[in-house]
Amino acid sequence: MEAASIFNIKNDSDFEVRALEVFQFQYQNNFAYREFCSHLGKSPKEVQQILDIPFLPIEFFKSKTIITGAKSPQISFSSSGTTGKQTSQHHVADLRIYEQSYLTAFQQFYGNIQDYCILALLPSYLEREDSSLVYMVADLIHKSGHSDSGFYLDEFDTLKKKLLQLDSSGSKVLLIGVSFALLNFTEKYPLQLKNTIVMETGGMKGRRKEMIRFELHQSLKQGFGIDSIHSEYGMTELLSQAYSSGNGLFKTPNWMKVLIRDTEDPLSFQKRGKTGGINIIDLANINSCSFIATQDLGKLYADESFEILGRFDHSDVRGCNLMVL
Repeated sequence: MEAASIFNIKNDSDFEVRALEVFQFQYQNNFAYREFCSHLGKSPKEVQQILDIPFLPIEFFKSKTIITGAKSPQISFSSSGTTGKQTSQHHVADLRIYEQSYLTAFQQFYGNIQDYCILALLPSYLEREDSSLVYMVADLIHKSGHSDSGFYLDEFDTLKKKLLQLDSSGSKVLLIGVSFALLNFTEKYPLQLKNTIVMETGGMKGRRKEMIRFELHQSLKQGFGIDSIHSEYGMTELLSQAYSSGNGLFKTPNWMKVLIRDTEDPLSFQKRGKTGGINIIDLANINSCSFIATQDLGKLYADESFEILGRFDHSDVRGCNLMVL
């Protein structure tokens, strides 16, 4: 299959055609996914529309090798599991697809990367060498071409001075950070910014008490002196991200789609506005699995936006953008 063509999807009709093609391809060339489909009695002849496609439980990325085709992985990303917990492994056969996915999505939601200075406050992720988020942000920093773009670990004083300097100069700044680090920063250095977008990637990572998103955003808005907090929704098992511009409602790029499954019947889907489990189609996952049943709970709305309401009970908390209610 020509993987790059997924980034040319323009409408729902295009998406459904490509999704069904990707399903056929992965059914034929992904042993773990085909075995899962077989257990459900689903072969390509039973799959005529998107709602017929089986969604692989995300836990399979912990226990199985989820890869489509015979290519060897160029890199394997790992989730940030807690001590003693088995982590997910996402084997990526073609990094160019991942790069095209996040760069095209950034262009779709925010415009030209070269218009921004990218500052990153991701201490818990920087401690690992296999974080897909760090890989993405490092490349965004590089692609921005801005001399002040970069990562910050614990250098809060340096970050404060840089933010004030850039913001007062009128530069377009994107500060992307894990929630606990952004909160720690604003508690030490409350600011009043005018030209900076603050984007949280979620997760307290066991460093602070979990907060619902509204409470988190209120604290961050006050701490940075801004009107809205943006959010990124992504995870190790995906090669695409959804973004929120500040109202807690996420939008997906054109090659990614969210469906809501019934919590009592995982093979059935909920109507718009009803709470259920989040299923994700990420066509950028063409070389792993594009159809994933996550452990997140949420709602999908008529305009295709969605919100995250929490996580299923008894599932381990990882580095996704989750605020448990």
